[in-house]
Amino acid sequence: MRALEQFIVEAKAASYMGGKAKEPISSRMAAHELTYARGPFRYLDAYYGGTDFIGQEVVWKNGEPIWAMNYYGRILDPERIDGERAGTVIQRALSALYLENRFLGGFSFQHPLGEYVDESVGSLAGFQGVERILVDGRLAYQLDYHGGLIKP
Repeated sequence: MRALEQFIVEAKAASYMGGKAKEPISSRMAAHELTYARGPFRYLDAYYGGTDFIGQEVVWKNGEPIWAMNYYGRILDPERIDGERAGTVIQRALSALYLENRFLGGFSFQHPLGEYVDESVGSLAGFQGVERILVDGRLAYQLDYHGGLIKP
């Protein structure tokens, strides 16, 4: 389990956080895809949309799906934050979180554009959570997520 968690953090940091270019050809119509691979592990983050978006991350080991996460994020108060500013806050916050070698559990981060707060319950095996950005103490952005291990 620890090797899987380390790979997920590494893949997340190298793809979205690392500014990796989207795959030029997607296997899903109109999807944005980010991939990463190391050793027996392969990672795919496929999402639709921009400011408001929905997606799924999947990890395979030796060609078998072993873990996945679904998510839906959206701007709730466009007068307080837009997609670009939300993306800036999220990237800075997640960079700090991934330096702790994890992606689950409580985490908060102060940024000049807003306060990032992530809360989740469960473990790598099964979890659910919510990511929020507060601007001037008001909820401006929210992403809901859930996932866990895939068993045959």
